[in-house]
Amino acid sequence: MLVLGMMSGTSADGIDVALARISGAPPNLNAKLLGHTSTKFPDALRKEILRVAEQHPISAGALSQLNFRLGGLFADATLAACRRFRVSPKRISLIGSHGQTIFHQGKPAPYFGAPTPSTLQIGEPSVIAARTGIPTVGDFRPADMALGGQGAPLVPYVDYLLYRHAKLGRVSLNLGGIANITVLPRAAKPQQVFAFDTGPANMLIDALVAHFTRGRQRFDKNAQLAAQGRSNPALLDELMRDPYLKLAPPKSTGREYYGHAYVKKILTLGLRYRATPNDLIRAATIFTTLSIVEALNRFVLRKTKINQLIVSGGGAHNPLILAQLSAALPGIEVVPSSRLGVPEDAKEAFAFALLAYETFHQRPANLPSATGARGPAILGKISYAPPR
Repeated sequence: MLVLGMMSGTSADGIDVALARISGAPPNLNAKLLGHTSTKFPDALRKEILRVAEQHPISAGALSQLNFRLGGLFADATLAACRRFRVSPKRISLIGSHGQTIFHQGKPAPYFGAPTPSTLQIGEPSVIAARTGIPTVGDFRPADMALGGQGAPLVPYVDYLLYRHAKLGRVSLNLGGIANITVLPRAAKPQQVFAFDTGPANMLIDALVAHFTRGRQRFDKNAQLAAQGRSNPALLDELMRDPYLKLAPPKSTGREYYGHAYVKKILTLGLRYRATPNDLIRAATIFTTLSIVEALNRFVLRKTKINQLIVSGGGAHNPLILAQLSAALPGIEVVPSSRLGVPEDAKEAFAFALLAYETFHQRPANLPSATGARGPAILGKISYAPPR
């Protein structure tokens, strides 16, 4: 099958699209990435997505409109990708759309008398299916949560298919808005794989850059601003006291925790420690690295021998993060995912193409050892295209 995977992450930069050719079934599933591209959101719409994801009030009507409007944009991104890849939409068998997360509460919280977990991804799949003529799988997380899982991370299933190795222990690290890791012990069986969100990746860095440049820049290209900042050990010590870092996995986090209020906290700390804007951007960058290293030392390396750290996501282009990871993890080779066949910016969209393929074949694609679910779940909901 030719399958398109689509992803918009916590940073809401835009829609990443990956085209994959997939055949077979696990453990002999064959997947080849044929192309990837991305489409930016209009600025005003991106602001609204971030505003809603920060839990600012929105009416039911406006949320419904946003869901359908994003569905239209995901459909546009599909058709633009088909033109770019020179593939007719009629040749695409399936779309896997993660959608845009605007709320994720992986652990149950009290709600009207019962502990309730919940998650909400928007970007209406029925609109995508109708506009493209391609069956679309969306809403991947709830099936895992219905079985007591956190609904995240879901990419570990794909990491297992792509990266398990008979002789090497590996960790797959994705640096999106949030940093998450998948731990693949040498010759791992599925139940030995575990995964969790380590903390922030680009989210805090991007927010500080946007704040200090008044929106002229969205991210710190090649860590140029961080490189001009000075290290502030006292400020870093304060950030490393973050209670999330000490929580045992399975665990997941997002903009609800590392959003606007957290950035305000960092700005306040900056005043206390007399940090310049670039000092704070440097601190957020090093905090990202140290929180990952802390997670590896605390929850992984004591019990699992790791030979390689495979890095993907936008943060994989940040030379300061990569240099710090290499320096802090002696004996572990830091490898960009492109060296193993999947470009850093295509990994998550590619993953949702694979997850959709498994859903279409009615096979479970969560890893309970990663999400904490009671058992396997067939993920997602299928929106069928209108009859041709």
